[in-house]
Amino acid sequence: MSLQVASLNSGSNGNCYYIGNQHEAVLIDAGISCREIEKRMKRLELSMKKVKAVFITHEHNDHINGLHRLVKRHRVPVYVTHATRRNALLAWTEGVGLHFQAYEPIALGGLTVTALPKFHDANDPYSFVVEHNRIRVGVFTDMGRVCDHLIRAFKTCHAAILESNYDEHMLETGGYPLPLKDRIRGGFGHISNKQALQLFLEHRPPFMSHLFLGHLSKNNNRPELVEDLFRPVAGTTRVSIASRYQESDVFHILGESAEIISPAASHQLSLFGT
Repeated sequence: MSLQVASLNSGSNGNCYYIGNQHEAVLIDAGISCREIEKRMKRLELSMKKVKAVFITHEHNDHINGLHRLVKRHRVPVYVTHATRRNALLAWTEGVGLHFQAYEPIALGGLTVTALPKFHDANDPYSFVVEHNRIRVGVFTDMGRVCDHLIRAFKTCHAAILESNYDEHMLETGGYPLPLKDRIRGGFGHISNKQALQLFLEHRPPFMSHLFLGHLSKNNNRPELVEDLFRPVAGTTRVSIASRYQESDVFHILGESAEIISPAASHQLSLFGT
C-alpha cells in the first residue's frame, strides 16, 4: 500500500498537487487552468475519475485559477473554509463547496485529509496532510513562518512538499519595492531557503523518503541554489525541485522509500533545474 504524489505546478504562476492511492486521489489547490490540469495528468497517466475532491489552501488566484472550470467540468467536490469562501472569487462555491476545520480529519475512501493552520496573508489559510495506511504526505507552501503546527505535522510525514520561496540575499538586493520585500519576508508571506532548510535539519523524521521543494520565486531564487543547500545534507531523503513550468514525475511513497513510477522520467530533468 502506498501513496502516489505529483506536483502539477508549483509557483506564483499556479499551484496544484496530486496525491492518491490505487483507488482515490485528491488535488491540493487548482491554480492552473483546468485544461492544463487535464493535460498534465494525462501525460502522467493519472485519471481525474479517481479525484474525489479538491482542497483549497487559500483564496489567492495562483491557488484557485482553474477551480471553477474544473468543478463545472468534472463535478468534483471542493473543500474550502467559510472564511475563504467569503472572497469574491469563491462566492460561486456557496452551496457546492464543502467545509473543513483545523485538525478534523476528512475521510475519502482510503484517504484521510487533515488541515492545519498556517501564517499567510489570506483570509483563513491552511496546509494539508494526506494519509493512507499510515503513510503521510504533507503540503506545506505559502507560509510566512515556521510555526508549531508545521513542525508537528512535518515530523509525521513520509514525504512533503515544502516551500523554499526565496534566497534572502537575492530578495534584499533585487528590484522588488521595499513594501513587497517586507510582505514576502514579514511573517505572513513566504519562507526562505534557509528557513526551509532549518526546518528540514531540525525536524526531519528518519522515515522521510522524499522532499519536494516548491513555490520557488522566479525573481528571487534559483533551483540550483536550493539544490546546493539541501542535497549535501539530505541523507537518505531524495530531494527534488517542483517546477513552475511543468509537472513532476509521479512518485510512489512506500513508507520507507520513494520510487519514480512515471513513464516520463527521462524527459523531465528540467523539473530539477528550472
